[in-house]
Amino acid sequence: MKVIAIGCDHAGYELKERLKNELNDMGHEVIDCGTDSTERVDYPDYGFAIGTTVAEGSADLGVAVCGSGIGIGIAANKISGIRAATVNDAETARWAKAHNNANVLCFGERLIDPAVAVEALKAWLEEEFEGGRHKARVAKLDSKIDS
Repeated sequence: MKVIAIGCDHAGYELKERLKNELNDMGHEVIDCGTDSTERVDYPDYGFAIGTTVAEGSADLGVAVCGSGIGIGIAANKISGIRAATVNDAETARWAKAHNNANVLCFGERLIDPAVAVEALKAWLEEEFEGGRHKARVAKLDSKIDS
């Protein structure tokens, strides 16, 4: 069992609820970071909340949903230690974990069939980080670059 933070903006609410139910059915503990309806809200607020919850250790992993999966992922990636990946199927979800050790999975509700999103979520949760040649690359992702 893992603790998983999940959140969305208004455009991702329906898929978030579906994925939250799937996670509960799989026996995971879910921290719902909002939103709680389809009323218009700003995706950065929820991406930041998911990322912070994972980065601070209150959750093992995170799932983020907005209309495209892109904006909320960008927001989550602003949090140090977060590697959020927007995926569109089980294969890209596996790669996100195996090669990039993604700790937040992002979906675009307007772009993915809910059944495909569930398959991708399961694939990501089952996949292991390969390490090896990817370990140094992920370390670079986790390093802070000041400009």
